[in-house]
Amino acid sequence: MLDIAIKTKLGDFPLSVVFQAPKGLTAVFGRSGVGKTSLINAVAGLVTPDEGRIAVDDRVLFDSATKTNTPTQKRRAGYVFQDARLFPHMTVIQNLRYGGTHDETRVIDMLGLDALLDRRPATLSGGERQRTALARALMSDPQILLMDEPLAALDAPRKAEIMPYIERLRDEVKIPIIYVTHDVSEVARLATTLVVLDAGKVVLNGPVEQVLSDPAAVPLVGVRDAGAVIMTKVAGRMLDDNLTELAFSGGRLVLPGQFGALGQRVRVRIPAQDVIISREKPEGLSALNILRVTVSGIEQGQGPGVAVGLTAGNERILARITRRSARLLGLEVGQEVYAILKATAVGPQDVGG
Repeated sequence: MLDIAIKTKLGDFPLSVVFQAPKGLTAVFGRSGVGKTSLINAVAGLVTPDEGRIAVDDRVLFDSATKTNTPTQKRRAGYVFQDARLFPHMTVIQNLRYGGTHDETRVIDMLGLDALLDRRPATLSGGERQRTALARALMSDPQILLMDEPLAALDAPRKAEIMPYIERLRDEVKIPIIYVTHDVSEVARLATTLVVLDAGKVVLNGPVEQVLSDPAAVPLVGVRDAGAVIMTKVAGRMLDDNLTELAFSGGRLVLPGQFGALGQRVRVRIPAQDVIISREKPEGLSALNILRVTVSGIEQGQGPGVAVGLTAGNERILARITRRSARLLGLEVGQEVYAILKATAVGPQDVGG
């Protein structure tokens, strides 16, 4: 567990942050300029807070009360930057061994680097360079891993290439990972815990599926990007139509494409703006997904929109509709309604392992 409770001032900008990051991937999300990079730089020892405490389990990295400030090189923090920062004159294997030699074979296998070891950074794709940077950080045997927008410089195909490797890293490396991003699709696919920063403070914090399904999160993540994450299992395939059927506690979803093995757990992000609410069970629709749900929360925004929290079994879904629609439907907390979702509303970037 990584414990962070710090206060500092960056020019005229105050940063006051308190949260815990368990094992797994904690996404630190927020718009540009809210203090995300300054936060992980403080964890790494590149920035010294004015006051507070940073500790990993029982090892204190910084404590203003006891004047403890562990040097950066002794913090056992692996750091992956937005640009890979590999040594251009070294091969991939030389870059890796510069970071260390901890668990070399496993790290190379986990990040799929075996065929790249004799190549130099200039011959690698953007995704391959970032995988190499990740491996170099892991070979130093870190106690925490810090990632500062590692996919921001990659195009969509390169992001799709590296995502499964980060998922595997999240699931197999048993250390806290702090992942800075302003991309909600990365949060939904990769994070186990989500910390939302606004104006230098933590405004939302918790398991990713709970935070993203909270109607109060909509203005913070953006009305166009808002959407909930639900956990499902692959239940079947419709090969003739190139569809996959997913089961979860609230019913079943049908999504385009073939992914995952039967029984495999799959995370699905459901965009809030693509969920339609009906008081009666609709018939004669082209939409393949119709779920019986319960209204769990209603949050009115500054504009014409309303965020509606919906519960389906043990999972929570989010819908964004107009205030007028909510009024005409007479929506109330506790009311049973139907949530409708087109299969094609969920893209490949919204589905993860």
